[in-house]
Amino acid sequence: MEKLNSSIAPDHRAAISEALYQCVSETAITTMLAQNYHWNVTGMAFGPLHSLFQEIYEDHFSAQDELAERMRALGSFVDGNLSSMLKQSKINECEDKLSAVDMLKNMINAQETLASTNAGAGDIAASYGDKLTEDLCIERGKVHEKFAWILRSHIE
Repeated sequence: MEKLNSSIAPDHRAAISEALYQCVSETAITTMLAQNYHWNVTGMAFGPLHSLFQEIYEDHFSAQDELAERMRALGSFVDGNLSSMLKQSKINECEDKLSAVDMLKNMINAQETLASTNAGAGDIAASYGDKLTEDLCIERGKVHEKFAWILRSHIE
């Protein structure tokens, strides 16, 4: 933890950064999951799903950067190794060839997990008076809930 001129105590910044790293890890894994599905989706809904998965991975690529940079602003190191992120993440890679419907179900689960993880990180930030991180996590959570709704609409 770097020494900063901050109203947030170092141990609180560390706790916030740990929660943010959970967000970074799950966002990075979901980014690759969406890109995998973008490359491999087939079937009658190929066009819209191919585009939707691209929208998701492009959004998530930017988001992981924003979350990691918030960690850096708090004085924390960001472990950018995918192996570390896989160990941290509650979202798993997809190692099977899936149908479009199973891709959707898997991505819905990932988006709901991300929404929950961001909400939890926002709560931790709020408990330590870090409104900037709380706001970032709230905004990200809303994005993930919207993606979950859009994805669910394809199979309901």
